[in-house]
Amino acid sequence: MNTTLLRRSLREPRMRIGLVLTGLILLVIVVGPLIAPHAHSDIVGAPYAPSSATALLGTDYLGEDVLSRVLAGGQSIVWISFVGTLVGVTAGAVIGMTAAYSGGVMDELLMRAMDVLRAFPPLVLILLLMAMAGADTALMPLIVAIAWLPQVARVAYGAAREVVSREFVESAETLGAPRLRIVRREILPNVMTPLMVEFGLRLTWSIGVVTAMSFLGVGLQPPAADWGLMIKENYQGLALQPWGVVVPVLCVALFTFGTNLITEGFARTVARVSPQEGHS
Repeated sequence: MNTTLLRRSLREPRMRIGLVLTGLILLVIVVGPLIAPHAHSDIVGAPYAPSSATALLGTDYLGEDVLSRVLAGGQSIVWISFVGTLVGVTAGAVIGMTAAYSGGVMDELLMRAMDVLRAFPPLVLILLLMAMAGADTALMPLIVAIAWLPQVARVAYGAAREVVSREFVESAETLGAPRLRIVRREILPNVMTPLMVEFGLRLTWSIGVVTAMSFLGVGLQPPAADWGLMIKENYQGLALQPWGVVVPVLCVALFTFGTNLITEGFARTVARVSPQEGHS
């Protein structure tokens, strides 16, 4: 079913545009550091210098090459957002499915704990955790994952609750299949579609959140090359040399827009296919 959905979603114009935009940004991220004219921390001119042969997009507040920092600055956003989203969605799915299948006390304990976390807006929770842990890059994916955990768990719980009472689950229990096997072989495949949509949504939000963390000073720190950090460092010189802010903002916007279109294209395909399957 998931393979069929993916094939059909690729026919969606939104999906195709999103793949192109996301692919272009990923290409810049992968190839960028290899073709950057300077090291990202090299001083190549006066602060906020205009475009020149040495610095095609001018320099930043320290005199570093804006183009080189842009080409080197996307890797952190991608890996932190992707790893944080993957861990958050995986852990949230495990919690939600476990609660739905176990029921009783386990259900109450797990979902009430998720409700406590849901009481905090995700960005507020992230800022609180970062303030407690410090600006440690290695912890940033984990903190992003914790922020998305309760929302994903709730989605997985709702989807799994509709599955656990079906006949094929009861048949597997009657045959004595282990509980872990039932969750992995019977429940998970039937909740994978909403989880895929949820992964896309959370990834889109993660890109913006990771950028905001750097902009607010609780993410990556100088002299790291990072798009969110570039916006923070150069916004005061926007009138003098706009490229140090405009280009990283554009990169983040295109990346976010691309992943959002991919998710929306897949979700639209799911919405069209599900009613048809319901009547079959």
